[in-house]
Amino acid sequence: MTKPHRAHRRFSADFKAAAVAKAQEAVAQGLPQSGVAHALDVHPSVLHQWVIEAVGHTRVPEGESLEAEVKRLRREVEVLRMERDFAKKAAAYFAKELP
Repeated sequence: MTKPHRAHRRFSADFKAAAVAKAQEAVAQGLPQSGVAHALDVHPSVLHQWVIEAVGHTRVPEGESLEAEVKRLRREVEVLRMERDFAKKAAAYFAKELP
């Protein structure tokens, strides 16, 4: 059984800021961020995106050296390049198929 489709909801900046603060507080206490999302009736991926936007996604995890960060980011870039190349090849393949 599938869930009924929800209409696209818009959230105020104040609601998002409060949700991010609650999520950060929960994570600091060792609780999952998804629990906050469910309590606020927001999809966990939406809350996660708000947290990323609020804190920025370029933060270095605690204890990670600059060299380790560079190594991690290089791996991430390589994965992103492979995904991009795959998407290009798929687009070219499907473009040939169309009349």
